[in-house]
Amino acid sequence: MERRQPLVKLVDIKKEFPGVKALKGVSLEILPGEVHGLVGENGAGKSTLIKIMMGAYTATSGEIYIDGERQHIHNPQQAKALGLGAVYQDVTLAPHLTVAENFFLGCQPRKGGLVDWKTMYRSVQKTLDELNIRVSAKAQINELTIGQQEMVTIAKVVYQNAKVIVFDEPTALLANEEVQLLFNMIGQLREKGYGIVYISHRMEEIFELCDRVTVIKDGTYVDTVKTSDVYEDKLVQMMVGRDVEDLYNLQRPDMGECVLEVNGLTRKGSFENISFSVHRGEIFGMFGLVGAGRTEVCRAIFGADPYEAGEVTILGKSVHHRHPMEAIENSIAFLTEDRKKEGLCLGLSVEKNVNLASYPMISRSGIINLKKERQRAEEYRKALAIKTPSIQQLCKNLSGGNQQKVVIAKWLCRDSDVFIFDEPTVGVDVGAKVEIYRLMGELLQQGKAIILVSSYLPEVMGLSDRMLVMSEGKSMGIVEKDQYYTEDGRLNEEYVLRKASNL
Repeated sequence: MERRQPLVKLVDIKKEFPGVKALKGVSLEILPGEVHGLVGENGAGKSTLIKIMMGAYTATSGEIYIDGERQHIHNPQQAKALGLGAVYQDVTLAPHLTVAENFFLGCQPRKGGLVDWKTMYRSVQKTLDELNIRVSAKAQINELTIGQQEMVTIAKVVYQNAKVIVFDEPTALLANEEVQLLFNMIGQLREKGYGIVYISHRMEEIFELCDRVTVIKDGTYVDTVKTSDVYEDKLVQMMVGRDVEDLYNLQRPDMGECVLEVNGLTRKGSFENISFSVHRGEIFGMFGLVGAGRTEVCRAIFGADPYEAGEVTILGKSVHHRHPMEAIENSIAFLTEDRKKEGLCLGLSVEKNVNLASYPMISRSGIINLKKERQRAEEYRKALAIKTPSIQQLCKNLSGGNQQKVVIAKWLCRDSDVFIFDEPTVGVDVGAKVEIYRLMGELLQQGKAIILVSSYLPEVMGLSDRMLVMSEGKSMGIVEKDQYYTEDGRLNEEYVLRKASNL
């Protein structure tokens, strides 16, 4: 059978910045009707490679072929004209314009010297309908959900005659039902012969969607393999450069005293009669489908949201936190799901963020001890291997994994007893996940207690000692570790999912 000609072929791409070799000879080819995964740790060079393909950067050396012809792409307009498009994690649409206006920015069709609105709306609506996107061409962007905005972005790229589309972490901000819509759309594009580049840290997405996957590490090409010929641990090993025998195998101390106890916690409309306890040296899991109420329970414990009934006890003392500061003073740390909005001040430095929750500990009469501030930030930068040029670097410039490490450092500074991790590995690469799990293990060794909230069932089952399963705000019971496995030693995910679905 004759091999299909690649829509795009990148050959031995190298890119040097002053003092940095970002790419050291990476090759990639995209076939028609193929979803091609591109994976690697943060800093591996994925973004640099895509920016070269899309004309945002110019390669130091190497060759680019489009439909078999060598091309020199010097700017994004040229890439667009060659049929290349991209959908990035952060949607870039004009929020106060309509869907149709966003499609035709700067190039509105005209009739008799006036904008031809009828043609605009008709042609855009046709594209939306063909892609099964249930959005009106006349809708204003800021009235749409993030998921709908992302679908509109994809439709815009398709409308502009792209034949190869790059998806860069497209599910990071989507709800579960929106993720499925995205997957359906990618399937449609594949069937129509489009070439898809799919970048994601979520291994389950790579194996579900991709036909082949290319791995790069530290700017170097590792290999391209069929997803059907490789298993997850092998792919992770290729990415991080070391064997991952068991991602969740933490060194665990003996379980100690009860640190946190929750009895009958209730908040109308969110959750009711929730009870559990957490001990030193334990990871207590919380699992449920979207809307189960896991995060809401944690926010109530932390004093971020009120509750009407129930009791929270810390080290035998009954507490009722009415503000997060009260919970912080009672040695509770909350690593929120949305680290960018609630966990960090992105416009401040690593140094400021590390000390953010503990300035009273290094201040006297309202005056901050700047020497201690700097020393603490440097201590935790080294201890957590936070990759940053200096502690003065703004947090918005760090990768997702390093941002998460800064959040952890912030709470380590408080020497908290209970750490609530809400979706701690969302949007971070596999290497950063390994680091975060290692940090959890170290917290356990220090006698800390951990509550782990995760939507990824293998993660919460792999890490937790026990697990509370919730459904629609109600407790479906606590699952013990020995119930996690089937008789032949496999994780019994079906059992937990049935409880989470209240079946």
